[in-house]
Amino acid sequence: MKKKIKYNRVLLKISGEFLKGNEECSINIIFIEKLIIQIKKLLSLGVQIGLVIGGGNLFRGSDLEKIGMRRTISDQIGMLSTVINGLSIYELMYKNNINTRIFSSSNLEGVCERYRLDEVNKALDDGYVVIFCFGLGVPFFTTDSAACIYGIEIKADIFLKGTKVNGVYSSDPFINPLATLYKKLKYKEVLQKKIKIMDDTSLILAQEHKLPIIVFNMYNPIILYDLIIGKEGIGTLISV
Repeated sequence: MKKKIKYNRVLLKISGEFLKGNEECSINIIFIEKLIIQIKKLLSLGVQIGLVIGGGNLFRGSDLEKIGMRRTISDQIGMLSTVINGLSIYELMYKNNINTRIFSSSNLEGVCERYRLDEVNKALDDGYVVIFCFGLGVPFFTTDSAACIYGIEIKADIFLKGTKVNGVYSSDPFINPLATLYKKLKYKEVLQKKIKIMDDTSLILAQEHKLPIIVFNMYNPIILYDLIIGKEGIGTLISV
């Protein structure tokens, strides 16, 4: 019998930091291979998966702005970094016989398909993993904002945000070992407490469209299976 799953269609956002490789390769192949094993497992359960990958392992727009680049150009470089990461995952998916399609918010003919919601929904319904890249195609919006919008548009049951920590804390747990881990939060609480787990735009969008978010530790991708079947006590749930 198939394992009962709690979330049928998910939008998974992974920080580019997880894809940071060593000096010989700027892409963390080992992490991607572990991720692919878990994605295969979820696909076997019938889960529909959309992926948004950050670009921070290559270039982050906000960092480039600090060294004197114009914000628009900085963000475009950052968005192109998400394309490089997306293509890397797409190629490794292909080598592992996982049906995958990669969509870009801007025209990158010959590299990615142009984003069309009906095509994305058809791909998900047909069992393809869908990779979204190039953010929203405009500056000033983070990949978290892009992930929220894509999650809303595809009517995802959950937005899974993979991070370096076990969930949302009262303060930075790397600085304050006594920081409290929240198990559940309301969108308005995160905004009021000014907890910087996501930018405010992302949270406001999620709140307006009632897209639940789980923030969790992505260092061990095996946790994805437990999240999908609804295991309690993992990460922080942000909802209404």
